[in-house]
Amino acid sequence: MKLYFKAGACSLSPHIVLHESGLDFTVVSVDLKTKRTEQNEDFFTLNAKGKVPALALDDGTVLTETVAIVQYIADRKPDRQLLAPTGCLTRYQTLEWLSFIATELQEPFYALFRSGVPDEYRLQVREQLQQKFRWVNDQIEGKQWLMGLHFTVADACLFTVMRWAKPVELALSGLDALNGWYERVAERPAVAAALQGEGLKE
Repeated sequence: MKLYFKAGACSLSPHIVLHESGLDFTVVSVDLKTKRTEQNEDFFTLNAKGKVPALALDDGTVLTETVAIVQYIADRKPDRQLLAPTGCLTRYQTLEWLSFIATELQEPFYALFRSGVPDEYRLQVREQLQQKFRWVNDQIEGKQWLMGLHFTVADACLFTVMRWAKPVELALSGLDALNGWYERVAERPAVAAALQGEGLKE
C-alpha cells in the first residue's frame, strides 16, 4: 500500500494507524499547492479531490477520506484492536468519536489556518474549539485512551487534530486529562515513527 500525505496534515492519523497495524506500506509526500507528488506526479490523477490522505491499495484502487482509510486499515488487522468488530457497540462508539473529531474539531481549525478570515469569526472559532476541547477533556477523565483500555483509530485522529493547536496558539492549558492523554499518545512507538517519517518533532 502507498499513503499519500502532507506533513502534519490530517493524513498523519492514517500514517499512525498504518504503523500501529504492522502492515507493509510506503509513503509519498504531496505538495498541496502545486498538486504534485515528490516524484512529480499529478496528484489529481490519483485523487480528483486533490486532498490528502489517499491510500493506494495493492490492486490499484485508491481510497480517500481519513475516516474511511483508518477503518479499512484497522479491519485489515483486527488482532491489533484498533477498531472493534462489526456488531460490537464499541465499534460504533469509536465511529462516533471519529465523526465528532472530523466535523466538530478538524473542520473549524481550517478557519484558523486560512488567510483572509475576519478576526471576529476567527475569535468565535477559537472560543468554540476551546469549549469542545474542554468537553473532550471531561470525556477522557480517568481513561487511558478514548475508548478505555485500547488505543484505537480515534486516538490517532484526535492526536493529529490536537497537534494543530500549537501553531495557531490555541490555549489548552488546564485540561489535565486531555494533556496527559496527549503525552501518552506521543510516547507510542508507532506515533514517533509516523512523526519521524514526516520530518516532524513532537
